[in-house]
Amino acid sequence: MSTSVTTLTGNRGLQVEEKLIFEQDQPGRTAVDLPAVEPYLDRLGGLRRRGAIGLPGLSEPQVVRHYTRLSQKNYGIDTGFYPLGSCTMKHNPRLNEKMARLPGLADIHPFQPESTVQGALKLMHQLAHWLKTLTGMPAVALSPAAGAHGELCGVMAIRAALEARGETRTKVLCPESAHGTNPATAALVGFEVESIPATADGRVDMAALKARLGPDVAAFMVTNPNTCGLFERDIIEISQAVHDAGAYVYMDGANYNAIVGRVRVADLGVDAMHINLHKTFSTPHGGGGPGSGPTVLSAALAPYAPVPYVVEQADGSFHLVEQVLEATASGQQPFGRMKGYHGQFGVFVRALSYMMAMGRDGLFQASGDAVLNANYLLARLSAALSPSFDGPVMHEALFDDRFLKDTGVTTLDFAKAMIDEGFHPMTMYFPLVVHGALLMEPTETESRESLDAFIEAVLGLAERAKAGDAEAFQQAPRLTPRRRLDETAAARRPVLRWTPSVE
Repeated sequence: MSTSVTTLTGNRGLQVEEKLIFEQDQPGRTAVDLPAVEPYLDRLGGLRRRGAIGLPGLSEPQVVRHYTRLSQKNYGIDTGFYPLGSCTMKHNPRLNEKMARLPGLADIHPFQPESTVQGALKLMHQLAHWLKTLTGMPAVALSPAAGAHGELCGVMAIRAALEARGETRTKVLCPESAHGTNPATAALVGFEVESIPATADGRVDMAALKARLGPDVAAFMVTNPNTCGLFERDIIEISQAVHDAGAYVYMDGANYNAIVGRVRVADLGVDAMHINLHKTFSTPHGGGGPGSGPTVLSAALAPYAPVPYVVEQADGSFHLVEQVLEATASGQQPFGRMKGYHGQFGVFVRALSYMMAMGRDGLFQASGDAVLNANYLLARLSAALSPSFDGPVMHEALFDDRFLKDTGVTTLDFAKAMIDEGFHPMTMYFPLVVHGALLMEPTETESRESLDAFIEAVLGLAERAKAGDAEAFQQAPRLTPRRRLDETAAARRPVLRWTPSVE
């Protein structure tokens, strides 16, 4: 549907109503000059294409303008505040990008001889050192390509450790507020998943967990800080109980941004944790990648870490152990490998650049500022909105839709209205354990001025909703290139292919 404010052209100011690139096709028009094809022997037989290939013909200025105009309709962290709870969308320092593009880092190949990529191997070794030092864990697998892939790595290491003990355990326990990837990962590895309820204050129910632990439980997967933005204060007791039952503790590191430099996860009794480099250490995040999910492992799981991994040799050179047999000969028992090649190397460069620029004291301050900003949002918004739980939060503030009761305005309506105010909506309807959730994560890179602007918009919309202006919310967004879509119909019956109109 087009916008409600009409113009002769369909444009809104300098926001051009852009047609699909296929709709701009002019037969015979091209942005390049190609030389005439020399005579050749046709070897296609009867397979030669008879019709048009279906690609649009445009001039170079048309192509440049088309994609530039599309980019102007996009929203990203370089455009403004991105308050997506659970996602840690923060500024990506340009220094990281500069480092990742350096010759010798950007133009190397995984098949190069080891002697020609010593710098790259040293970088991977140093990144591993930082991750092990920050977490207190003795081993790390760098190769997982994303957070969920890192979860898979950790759970596979747990299964390998159990098999080495000669045990067959069938169950993995997850809190009811867990990220959906946690139970999915456990199921993929072959475990049955059981849910552990939360207490009224949003944390793991210790009594329910202890009652369920037994000889059939392989692991307990817990996110800490959890998906409600709360620190699991009983985590050491949880770990002890799980270990007493002969099981392992997997900690989802999606929210590590809140505790990096302050908490050594090894001290919490954790056996495995993935780290989203693209969140905690500020590499580009969103749009499908790139991601990276190194997984740190405790002494109990370290022998089962997958290949490849880098070792420093006696002469100071670096060697990449790529084969399971080679690792086994050195006393390791890797469960295999997670992916082809060696991991997301460009993300390794960016993450290490961030760590070295920040230093341990800088990471300590960053996590503190992330928590401070979240509690600032909580304090400023609590009177007008409805916080889901009492007390301070960690890195994100969670509200629910009780403040919208009897207004006729839903969480979705409220979020859509945020777009008209120039803000990307917060995370909606997640975590699922909170009805009508609005989850906000400011991260440490937002200034007080940007937070205040966001807060004033939220407070103003809350006041408008309570004043009975439901119709305006239900029509939002009104100022975007397109109005609100029927998202249910779009998900169930997506139109994935353009077809020309028949004249």
